Amino acid sequence: MAFKSSRLIRTVFSATAITIFSLSVGAQSQKPLEFGVGLFQPDKEKNDATYKPLAEYLSKKLGRDVKLRTVDTWEGLAKSLASGETDLALMGPWGYVLANHNAGAEVVSTILYQGKPEYFAIMITSPKSGINKIEDLKGKTFAFGDKGSTSGFLIPSHEFFKRGIEPERFFGKVINTKHQAIQTQVTRGELDAGTDYNRNRDAMIEQGLIKAADSKIIWTSAPLPNDAFAVSANLAKDKAFTEKLAAALEEIGAAMKSQPNLLPNNYTGFVSKDNKYYAPIKDAALAMGWLQPKK
Repeated sequence: MAFKSSRLIRTVFSATAITIFSLSVGAQSQKPLEFGVGLFQPDKEKNDATYKPLAEYLSKKLGRDVKLRTVDTWEGLAKSLASGETDLALMGPWGYVLANHNAGAEVVSTILYQGKPEYFAIMITSPKSGINKIEDLKGKTFAFGDKGSTSGFLIPSHEFFKRGIEPERFFGKVINTKHQAIQTQVTRGELDAGTDYNRNRDAMIEQGLIKAADSKIIWTSAPLPNDAFAVSANLAKDKAFTEKLAAALEEIGAAMKSQPNLLPNNYTGFVSKDNKYYAPIKDAALAMGWLQPKK
């Protein structure tokens, strides 16, 4: 009897080991998840280094390889998520709305900045420029962010639209460039003014890339939903996966107590959100005709 019990235990153990091995091999054989991240840091190398711990954390939590790559324009990141080139993305709100509206991408969570899921678009100039309000910008050189940027393009464009201002006629010269370049060129006096967002300005001051005294805010938007952590339309269909991902992101706040480098300075975790949270961004785009209502 003891012999039979021993043999039965060995048989069960062997079957369990085979099952675990099979699951392990199956997980390893799955295609790596392509994780696209916007250019939140001054350059690609620093951006990759900053978000590598997050990619590694997600890989462990999800039981799948997560391959990180920085996409250097918000428009490019929206297109890559919409096309399925990337599976997961940490992206600006306007980029997310584009990917959702055009290709069914879905938000899972919103990143928290100093505990809050919101931020602000701003317009900045040099204190020496003599510019104090939007009306003072007439005939000046002005920089927007790239066309996939919420704070750099959509929201300030909507503000000008509401005021009846046509940028190409109102400004002396208009360019599109990266947020970091806008701050740098404005503080150097190479541009009269431009768009940005409060988190980027704060980070550049904190890192010593610009001086607070050289950058003046002349306009601030209403609160905007923070960056979205979104999945492609294909992954959005897998509810078990998206629930697992949302749970992993929700746990980051607590995990940062022992792993503070999981997110950049001032970012404190994620909170689960759905598509309704990004309605103000979609409404602005619809008002300007940049999105067409779905029938």
